[in-house]
Amino acid sequence: MVALGIATGLRCSELFALTWGDFDWANSTMFVRRAIVDGVVDEVKTKYSKAGLPLDPALAEMMLRWKAQSKFASDEDWVFASWRTLGKKPLRSTSVLENILKPAAQRAGLGLIGWHTFRRTFSTLLRGNGEDIKVQQELMRHADIRTTMNLYTQANSDQKRQAHGKIVQAILVGESAECSLALPRPSGT
Repeated sequence: MVALGIATGLRCSELFALTWGDFDWANSTMFVRRAIVDGVVDEVKTKYSKAGLPLDPALAEMMLRWKAQSKFASDEDWVFASWRTLGKKPLRSTSVLENILKPAAQRAGLGLIGWHTFRRTFSTLLRGNGEDIKVQQELMRHADIRTTMNLYTQANSDQKRQAHGKIVQAILVGESAECSLALPRPSGT
């Protein structure tokens, strides 16, 4: 569940609403067709949310292994079915978060996490890999590219350190042509 969330950037309402019929194994694609909040199945957030997502072969293989282990593996069954309801309902995202993920994150020393942590991580990893901004937007399934950049994507520390290092090198490295062009000369010299 966590691996699929991080690897796709799905909203938790979409993640828990997946059925096995949402996977097109032959074309390595996953479709987000519905959302579920507090046990209520509804439409996805925006029309862009319904876009098919590419399914990497390694992720597809992992999901097929999960399907093979599940007692609820028909196309109509929830991917993350609740055993308490005999698969008639999916697990509840809030219960999984409070009872499993948060305690595991604390034990691992990761601090406080939430479902959106995985979505933001996905966006930040896309940026860190140097993916085109339009690719980032479409994989995040945002209607507006500003949402992707302003709310989800963060520059990681290594990226900031490298960018800063390039500026410092340009300023401090000897009498290079680049350096003399980059620094303004005091008036009167």
